[in-house]
Amino acid sequence: MLIRSSTPEALRQNNSLSVLSALRRQGALAHTDLCAQTGLASATVSAITAILERDGVIERLEQKPAGGRGRPRVLFQPKRDCGYLAAVRISSDQVQYSLVDYAGRLIDRFEEPRLGGDGATQAFGQSFLAALARLAERSRLARDQVLAISISSKGIVDPGAARLVWSPVFGGAALDFSALLGAVWPARVLLANESLLVAQAIAAQREGQGHIPAIAALSLGHSIGLGLARRDRHGEWEVSAPNFGHMQHVAGGSLCRCGSQGCVEAYAGFYAVLRTAFQVPPQTIPAKFVPIAEIDKIAAQARAGHRMAIYAFRQAGQSLGAGLARMMSLFGSMPVAVTGPGLRFFGLMQEGLLEAFAETHEGRLNGVPLILPMTGEDELVFEGHVTRALAEMDVMLATGQGGGAP
Repeated sequence: MLIRSSTPEALRQNNSLSVLSALRRQGALAHTDLCAQTGLASATVSAITAILERDGVIERLEQKPAGGRGRPRVLFQPKRDCGYLAAVRISSDQVQYSLVDYAGRLIDRFEEPRLGGDGATQAFGQSFLAALARLAERSRLARDQVLAISISSKGIVDPGAARLVWSPVFGGAALDFSALLGAVWPARVLLANESLLVAQAIAAQREGQGHIPAIAALSLGHSIGLGLARRDRHGEWEVSAPNFGHMQHVAGGSLCRCGSQGCVEAYAGFYAVLRTAFQVPPQTIPAKFVPIAEIDKIAAQARAGHRMAIYAFRQAGQSLGAGLARMMSLFGSMPVAVTGPGLRFFGLMQEGLLEAFAETHEGRLNGVPLILPMTGEDELVFEGHVTRALAEMDVMLATGQGGGAP
């Protein structure tokens, strides 16, 4: 991320950001390594590291030479207590709160049941504020030491305004996190769709593993989510989260939790599998939350040859395959990483997915995509939080918008 100005101050800020970005990507680096990574002159790197060290943004450490002889090598690294990140993941029944230092290390984490019924945003907001306060207090941090609060949820988000527009958790009752937090927290408030963070984390993991122009992250579970990571013309990852689960699969089809008919999720979400397996009328109001143990029972029936259970998972796969083909007709072919709690049932869906994809024009032209099952969605979401928020904190500190160590 560059500051688009040609003033001397903007140039200094861009150079500072180049140094911080290199340390973020590579870890602790010596002066000569920083020159090689950033392309900056030795004198420029010396000036920038001196300013960042003075401001408490980076620190130096000495690495003893092998064998213990000779002068120690001086390395620079982000200063852990320069600032902190609070990362919050809102899911169907739980809210996870994590505290991370500026070096990207997890310091504290706890989970709470999500308070408030459908649309009860006021009760949730109060519990959210109390939990954030406790997160800081447990590590004895002042609120101004938390430079960024990064929040994720399924649904439709307005990242510029940090506003959750629609979600499976709160429905159409919007949540304005900037307004909720602005009066009591001086931190930068960031909001992202959860599947976008998964795609961000997977893309970061793929660095150094050969050039991959794009990758999709398909999340299966109570909701159906999709994140896309595509390289821009500079080779940088550009990440988005199209509203895949609520794309129309069948006109006038089964009722979705969003209130529309025929969405992909209305055939592939947990509630859809339950509804189909038990032959519940397709216009029945969907269950807001289905325990995974209930889907486990249907999966066991499918593996035992039960006809409707097999059909429920096959139908889920077909809706996913058709939806992925539409997505790739717009954005191009790419591998698909499959994540989420529904990954454990993907073997029952995969045949339907591949068959539906192969029947489309996209499938006939380019073949079916490479499918990459990936466990640990929780940690992928967390990694996405850390990658995006620390990059934002780097910009804040490079431009003087955040404080250094107290």
